[in-house]
Amino acid sequence: MESFFGPVIVAYTRADALRDGVLVDVTETAREMGYRVPVAVTRAVWVGVVEPDDTPGQSVEGRLWDVLWMLHYAIRTGPRAGSLVRYQLYATIDGVSRLVTLKAVIGPGDEGEPVITIMEPDED
Repeated sequence: MESFFGPVIVAYTRADALRDGVLVDVTETAREMGYRVPVAVTRAVWVGVVEPDDTPGQSVEGRLWDVLWMLHYAIRTGPRAGSLVRYQLYATIDGVSRLVTLKAVIGPGDEGEPVITIMEPDED
């Protein structure tokens, strides 16, 4: 392909995004739930949904479990658009339970292996 397109000028890999904090690796928790491929969430999902505010009874582990469980449920029961799944869950944000929409994409990682990325609907 290099002969057709020329040399790669810049490449930003998934590993780069994980190292830079643009993506947060949640594979360990996902594996506990039965996911078989690496899973990451975007920084926006981590800060906006997973990280708890000062609401009593909230934890990173519990919120992350909710994000992953609802994706698991959506994959099993809902419509999919190819490699894209949109789903919703309730998250307590600033003391108020809000319906949050997320999307997940399964696609190739840096070596062509399947990986899942969970993001907000307006993220790519």
